[in-house]
Amino acid sequence: MFKKNNNIVARIFERQIKTPPPSTSVNCVRRFYENLVPDCTINDIECPDHSFRKFTDDGHYLISFSRNHQDLIVYRPTWPSFSCNADNCDSLYLPQKAKRFESFFTQIYSVALASNNEFICKDFFLYIKTNQFGLFATQTAPVPDAPAVDGAIQGIPLIEKITFHLVRLEDGVTLDEKVFNNDFVNLAYSMGVFLYDDLMAIMSLRYQTIHILQIRDSGNLVDVQAIGAFCREDDALFLSSHAQYMIHLDKHKQPELPLDQGGNEIQRQQQSTEAQSSFLSGIKQRLLSFMFRGIWDGERDHSLQRVQSLKKKFYIHFQDYVDLIMWKVQFLDRHHLLIKFGSVDGGVSRNADQQPSFFAVYSMESTEIIAFYQNSADELYRLFEEFCDHFHPTSRDALYMNFISSHSNNIHALEQLRCIKNKASSFAQFVKKMLASLPFSCQSQSPSPYFDQSLFRFDEKLISATDRHRQSAEHPIKFTSRRNPNIFKFKIKPGPEGGGADGQAKKISSFLFHPVLPLALSIQHTLRQPSVVNIHFRS
Repeated sequence: MFKKNNNIVARIFERQIKTPPPSTSVNCVRRFYENLVPDCTINDIECPDHSFRKFTDDGHYLISFSRNHQDLIVYRPTWPSFSCNADNCDSLYLPQKAKRFESFFTQIYSVALASNNEFICKDFFLYIKTNQFGLFATQTAPVPDAPAVDGAIQGIPLIEKITFHLVRLEDGVTLDEKVFNNDFVNLAYSMGVFLYDDLMAIMSLRYQTIHILQIRDSGNLVDVQAIGAFCREDDALFLSSHAQYMIHLDKHKQPELPLDQGGNEIQRQQQSTEAQSSFLSGIKQRLLSFMFRGIWDGERDHSLQRVQSLKKKFYIHFQDYVDLIMWKVQFLDRHHLLIKFGSVDGGVSRNADQQPSFFAVYSMESTEIIAFYQNSADELYRLFEEFCDHFHPTSRDALYMNFISSHSNNIHALEQLRCIKNKASSFAQFVKKMLASLPFSCQSQSPSPYFDQSLFRFDEKLISATDRHRQSAEHPIKFTSRRNPNIFKFKIKPGPEGGGADGQAKKISSFLFHPVLPLALSIQHTLRQPSVVNIHFRS
């Protein structure tokens, strides 16, 4: 029996003479990345002083913003080429003139997005691959202690103006804009916005409304539905008609009274308006009625036990349920939303993992809650463990997203999850920690093959496919072969080649991997110092 050769020549020859098993052709092709790795690094490359955001998921563009957060700068990835007159050109390293940012990226355009007192949200960007549109956001500075008026939630900050810009990335033309005034949307890492095919959900925390918009091929943002105070399009009309009918009924029931005795129409209208404003929102009524029916139907015996069960499980916590607000939302498919509920304090807090929270599945067609779980529910965790990919709904045109490793499609990721579960001192706390990531942020994971856990091993505490800044490591991050753990493939080292001069300063790193090419950027951020950008590429 011959030992299998894994060098690239042998793999190309094997590809020509052998047919892969059914449904494995793409996986076989992806194994070539074990031989095509970014093994060369240019440290502290000279580059424009921009805030680099990410590569688009198809790899056509690199998105960046100016340091003053006013301009959008878009680059197209290229590959360095140079000429050589020496006899032994193959042995030469990259010339000094080629070690420039412009050798790898070509600037397409720079356009101003923000105006007046607005600034670009540097952590927000969503990509619509079918049309090569980019969704960006600008906003004014938030007001933390703004008063709650016009139905706003007390304790939620106010942003005077939030503008979503739909930009055609080919030429930088702004096709449409959507403005929210005196509202609050969590734009950090796109947490408050979710994109699914041509549908977009925007979570208004301040007014507790989920805005559903459609992105047309023409580049227009069209309002489809608003879920919050009302769930159906004619709810507002129905309540208004009912209020007018009650006013008309009161006028005929009550005898005519002099104005000084309080029998005027203005007072009756004010009372009717106050009664209407005291209603629970439509989504909250759907939630409470689902919980009530669940407890009522759960008792099969006579009504006395049902009443006792409602007292213990529903009425005693009724006010707590009424005080819940929507934190976050995501699409499960075109007709169902996963909504996370919690307290007002956790809505804008970055450390809300340990706070009690709830998850509801909402049907946009029937306007009903069809499932409800607490963040410690074993049933929800079982669904999360076995069907994690269903919480990452992918576009019908984004097949490359199917290769992002998760514990429901990758045995190595599953073993790692079970190892963490076995080491946890409390299973309930472990479940809360795992479910804290739900709902998932949109386009928050890189589709780069170098994060495929079937191909490579790496320390996920230092680097992973998830789009987050991380504590910078003093030593290189090593990528080894998954099938042969003793074989070192490549390493990523952020920061200067010899390390920073100030060893005490806190350093944060971010990593931008191209989804197709063996190309990556590592960016090290240090307080009050310029960022250090390294380029890692295939030599």
